[in-house]
Amino acid sequence: MTDTFADGTARRKLVVGNIGGPFGVRGWVKVISHSDPRENIFKYTPWLLKIGREWQTVELEDGRPQGKGLVAKLADIDDCDQAITLTNVQIAIYEDQLPSLGEDEFYWRDLIGLEVVNQDGVNFGVVRKLIETGANDVLEVHGERERLLPYIDQVIQKVDLVARRINVDWDADF
Repeated sequence: MTDTFADGTARRKLVVGNIGGPFGVRGWVKVISHSDPRENIFKYTPWLLKIGREWQTVELEDGRPQGKGLVAKLADIDDCDQAITLTNVQIAIYEDQLPSLGEDEFYWRDLIGLEVVNQDGVNFGVVRKLIETGANDVLEVHGERERLLPYIDQVIQKVDLVARRINVDWDADF
């Protein structure tokens, strides 16, 4: 999802959550966040909301944890009737709104689709997704078979985004 502007610049959108439904009678909405930690969704403004087939820019006025969830107040949404129309609407931001990462730090989305090759040159396939286990993250790699590789320093030797490749220290028989 990319927007191209009149000056020729392009900005990619990144879905970071959705609206769960109204919260109260003053236009607040419940927010389902895909960011980690989940409260980080409030650091990005404006939000882009997919209403129908169109993306609309909306300013975030306020946001906070509420019980086990999150709630937000959006500009120009002042009552429950307006808030209910946003139920299940996707929330996106522009990719360039994300903070810059340090050396050897990557967003999960950057690792999806990268080829995984071990120290012996065996191609395991490509990263389909990452799994958060609590102890460490895990790469789900699909090739001739599915492999689950821990994303830890002892296994991950090098991530090369330009070459679209991850070099790993992992036995092909595992």
